[in-house]
Amino acid sequence: MKKTVLLLLLLAGFSGVAQTSNQLLEHYQAFYKEMRLQGDVEGVINAMTHLNVLSPSEQRRDTLAFVYMNNGQHMQALNTIGIEKKDSDSDLAIQVKAFSLKALNQPKRALEQFESLFSRNPSPYLAYEMADLKIQTGDTGGASSNIEYGIANAQDDMMYAFYERQQPYEVPLKAAFLHLKALADFNLNRDNIDLAIASIDEALKIAPNFNLASLSKQALEARRNEAPEGGN
Repeated sequence: MKKTVLLLLLLAGFSGVAQTSNQLLEHYQAFYKEMRLQGDVEGVINAMTHLNVLSPSEQRRDTLAFVYMNNGQHMQALNTIGIEKKDSDSDLAIQVKAFSLKALNQPKRALEQFESLFSRNPSPYLAYEMADLKIQTGDTGGASSNIEYGIANAQDDMMYAFYERQQPYEVPLKAAFLHLKALADFNLNRDNIDLAIASIDEALKIAPNFNLASLSKQALEARRNEAPEGGN
């Protein structure tokens, strides 16, 4: 009799815990929807964190990391999903790792993730990120290959955003590639500054508002003007 009573009490306890968990899950699902409607990013993060604790899943974890990344919280994003390269990662997880590592000034690790993403779904945008990172890490030859792909495949309606000015601006992606081409050409042959400037002029013809390209051109022209006196 005592064993029967004890068993009934245990079953009742488990039932109560399950009911409480389900209620919490429903609560945070509703909370998540409401925070999304209100555009409250911190609220969305709070809701997603609770949902992932109550009912863990790869999709929830990756989504939480993506929200962190979009909110500029790159360290939190990587703490959520890690930085290791995994073949089992979802496209979303690789994207988060790539952009967050780039934002945290980890170009080699970021490049590894971008290459993985590019192997799954090649695109001019990914090629641009790879070329930019390869120039930073000294792989100019590899960057040139990505640049050639980008110039050949960038569509007229594809835009890329730059943030070096106080007010962000966009230029056609092809113009952005031409700017990278100028940098790569200069790194390959620093004596042929005119070749690099010619690519920048092409970029500025497409996007006259391309401030970064204008700054690069000014730097190259200054270097060319100094060459007769100071050498290269």
